[in-house]
Amino acid sequence: MAELLQKIRVIDPVSQIDEIFDVLIADDYIKAVASHITDIHPDTQIRDCQGLVLGPGLVDLYSHSGEPGFEERETLLSLLQSAAAGGFTRVSILPDTSPAIDNPALVAQLQQKREREGGQGGQGGNIASLSPLPLLHIWGAITLDVAGKQMTELADLAAAGVVGFSDGKPFENLALVRRVLEYVQPLGKPVAFWPSDRQLTANGVMREGPDALRFGLPPIPASAETSAIAAMLELVATIGTPVHIMRVSTSRSVELIASAKAAGLPITASTTWMHLLLDTKSIKSYNTSLHLDPPLGNPNDVAALRAGVRAGVIDAIAIDHTPYSYEEKVQAFAEAPPGAIGLELALPLLWQYLVETEEFTALELWRALSTSAAECFGQKVSAILPHQPAELTLFDPQQSWKVERKNLYTLSQNTSWLGQQIKGRVVQTWC
Repeated sequence: MAELLQKIRVIDPVSQIDEIFDVLIADDYIKAVASHITDIHPDTQIRDCQGLVLGPGLVDLYSHSGEPGFEERETLLSLLQSAAAGGFTRVSILPDTSPAIDNPALVAQLQQKREREGGQGGQGGNIASLSPLPLLHIWGAITLDVAGKQMTELADLAAAGVVGFSDGKPFENLALVRRVLEYVQPLGKPVAFWPSDRQLTANGVMREGPDALRFGLPPIPASAETSAIAAMLELVATIGTPVHIMRVSTSRSVELIASAKAAGLPITASTTWMHLLLDTKSIKSYNTSLHLDPPLGNPNDVAALRAGVRAGVIDAIAIDHTPYSYEEKVQAFAEAPPGAIGLELALPLLWQYLVETEEFTALELWRALSTSAAECFGQKVSAILPHQPAELTLFDPQQSWKVERKNLYTLSQNTSWLGQQIKGRVVQTWC
């Protein structure tokens, strides 16, 4: 069926457009984009979209699937439905499942399961479902059982169709990291590392600084991240293999990455959505959904990360959706496992606190969540132009809703926004 979206705000980072247009979509393609479209088939569904936003489909660089092994936290279907409800048309899962995604057979099994689920998209609550499931990308493990000791058969995983390679965990053995960079170079797949020195992290649970002292929680120095990034950059400079740096969380990290990019090193970087919104002062609630790894930064870290995203030093905003059961999270702050959900919350909250406050332009935010995120995979996102595939997200920035179980597709509820009213909601995706 053809749909005509009338008077919709089109945000397209590819064409650098933020304007009001009519957009005609039919047969999974964009048929026309113009200030006023009148030449349409009589059966075309006409939708008044004043106040709504249409942009390229969002792309999540990395998130965690509960399936296989932890289906009580999240199934593959609930993860994909949650992603669709959040506006994502591509979602990428890390290999730290049980068993780990360290062999081609498991990659094929998950891909087949995604195909069997078909078009079971959806939105939470009582919003009518019009959205198909997003594309599923799978990160192949770098090491067997993501244990950081023995390399997987990287070439076999590449042939099985993984989007790239990552353990999603810090590496302690730099000699192994060097070997990995040498081995993946001819495979043409991205490799992502989370630089973090676990000896410096020790038993810490929040960023070192005045708030850690005030709240009586074990601190993590910024150098746990920055020293590991510096070592990673030295290896990249020596070997030349492109690398994606995950979970950047400190102001000094942004400086190191900016210098490395200025020197021509082949790196990209991402931070997570929560590290852009919250800082250590939020932890005064001791809400265990604010226990993250890396931890929330100090206010100067947040300011640097925001500036880094706007400038393109930090290429993309990742969601790092990390579901846990209620029982796992109901513990003392330091004892609860780190991580929070986010696929259904990221776009509304980032828009509310960054775009509506005019700290970010809509184009800057959408670029970091879509086109630049795809480029970190070596992929492209189509412009919103005639004859291009319809991989799109329709967003209502003014729609208010409450974050609660009945309004979420994810099985887990580990978010500090649980029970709160927020503004902004995805209406539909095409992919």
